[in-house]
This record gives sequence, C-alpha cells and structure tokens, in this order.
Amino acid sequence: MRFTINGSKREAEPDIRASLLDLLREDLRLTGTKKGCDHGQCGACTVLVNGRRINACLTLAVMHQDDDIVTIEGLGSADSLHPMQSAFVRHDGYQCGYCTPGQICSAVGMLDEVAKGWPSHVSDDLTDVSLDDAEISERMSGNICRCSAYPNIVDAIREVHGREVHGAEVDA
Repeated sequence: MRFTINGSKREAEPDIRASLLDLLREDLRLTGTKKGCDHGQCGACTVLVNGRRINACLTLAVMHQDDDIVTIEGLGSADSLHPMQSAFVRHDGYQCGYCTPGQICSAVGMLDEVAKGWPSHVSDDLTDVSLDDAEISERMSGNICRCSAYPNIVDAIREVHGREVHGAEVDA
C-alpha cells in the first residue's frame, strides 16, 4: 500500500486492523506522534489528514491510502520550525513534552478551521468566528496536557493566530 506522509510517498503493508497511529509509529518509525490513551480521549496522537486534525488511534491505516498525512515531523525541522512550533518554544507551551506533538498538530488544524469560518460549540456568532480564549479552550479540549501548560499553549496559539489575522509574515 502507498501512503503520502509528510509530502513523501511511503510504502507499507499494515495489518488491515492496524490504526494509523500504529502504521506511523511501528511500521514507518515516525515516533513523534505519541500513543497516549489509545481510545481517542487524550489527543496525543493528533495528526493532520487532508488538512484536518484527527486522532490517529481511532482510524484504520488502510482508510488513508490516498490521503495527505502530516505528522509533527512534517510540520517543520530542527533548522526550520513551523510557526506554531516556534511559538510553543517561545511561550514554553510544554513541560514534559509528551502531548506537545499532538497539541501542535491540533493547533495548526484548529487555526485552519477558524480561517475557514467553522464555528465551535461556544461561538457567539456563526458567521464571524473570533478566536478568544473560550474558543481556543473549546477547540483544543480534545488535547490533554497532564502537566497543565494550558495558559502557555493558549498564548502560543493566540500569537500565531494574531500574526495570520493581521497579515504579517509568520516567521519561525
């Protein structure tokens, strides 16, 4: 089977019952995506599939042969961090770091949802979505940080969103 992961074509023969998370970690050795609860409750395994964030533990790998899959490894590199990765570093949006890859992938996907005007359960206006702290908290609620770095995570997201909204170039 062929998969497009982080912009590269990869081949693998996962068990038809294997999750996307297991394909990434076990078969392709992309260990940035973390296995937390394996039940879709913690968000540690969040990746982007066709630009949308999903819990990789809850979907079968074989369902994503023709999809564009992006993991934390595909967002940036040590030499060229993604703006969200840079913001997490600047705002200390991590402590132990275990949830950080899922938090970052989720935040990137979430900002895309906001840019598309998709409301959340706490959106006051369904036609003009603003990203205040309540919106960020609601939209990121599927990602748990057991170290409670939430205020710093929110600050990092707010910074990147502010740069995107105001049209300034986001630099890493």
